[in-house]
Amino acid sequence: MIKIKVCIGSACHVKGSRRVVEGLQYQIAERKLKDKINLGGVFCMGRCEEGVCVTVDDKFYSVAPDKVKEFFETEVLPLVK
Repeated sequence: MIKIKVCIGSACHVKGSRRVVEGLQYQIAERKLKDKINLGGVFCMGRCEEGVCVTVDDKFYSVAPDKVKEFFETEVLPLVK
């Protein structure tokens, strides 16, 4: 199971974390991967200047709301087996 965590702290919220979460939820649902990906929210990761902060199996990424699909396809899908 792949674990994706999105920061929902105030700095990431201002930078669009809600849109990142919604975009990831859409990608997971559209590709029917709910049984393979655990998506959750976390509070501050301590890297506010790099938000929106996202981790995939503890590897850190900075994801812009308009780049969620690209992020999902390049960083998450290759991990799905």
